[in-house]
Amino acid sequence: MQVFDAALERLVADMLETMYAAPGVGLAGTQVDVHRQVIVMDTSADKSDPQVYINGQILEREGSEVSEEGCLSVPNVFEPVKRAARVRARAQDAKGQVFERELTGLAAVCLQHELDHLSGKLFVDYLSLLKREFIRRKLEKQRRERAAGRERPASKAGPAHPAGRVI
Repeated sequence: MQVFDAALERLVADMLETMYAAPGVGLAGTQVDVHRQVIVMDTSADKSDPQVYINGQILEREGSEVSEEGCLSVPNVFEPVKRAARVRARAQDAKGQVFERELTGLAAVCLQHELDHLSGKLFVDYLSLLKREFIRRKLEKQRRERAAGRERPASKAGPAHPAGRVI
């Protein structure tokens, strides 16, 4: 259940601002400690197509493709993940209007990725146990370095995503 009011519209605007500043192409409410079924995304190259999915659900999945994913919640980690190549989704916009949309490519990947966040799942959960353990150790080392004030320079902090953005 969602109340569609000015507070929700402010939340959506704040989430879009946070996502663009990251820079990312998608953001789920849980990533900003808002436990509501809210997703914002913009997969356009020029950041001109902000989209909002409230109470989103995937109605159909078709095909599969593997693409490299990164996540604002798992910094500097990029791994291939297999997802549906096409999805048909139903959601509500910030005014409460129900819509359905067919998504392919990065938009399909992004919506699936963000819906996973709302279910408590990260993209690394699709990886092997060995790969997840390697990533966990890497992130723990980075956390310890930050806590000790010994953060590595940005050039050595980790790989940059080829597109310069993360989901």
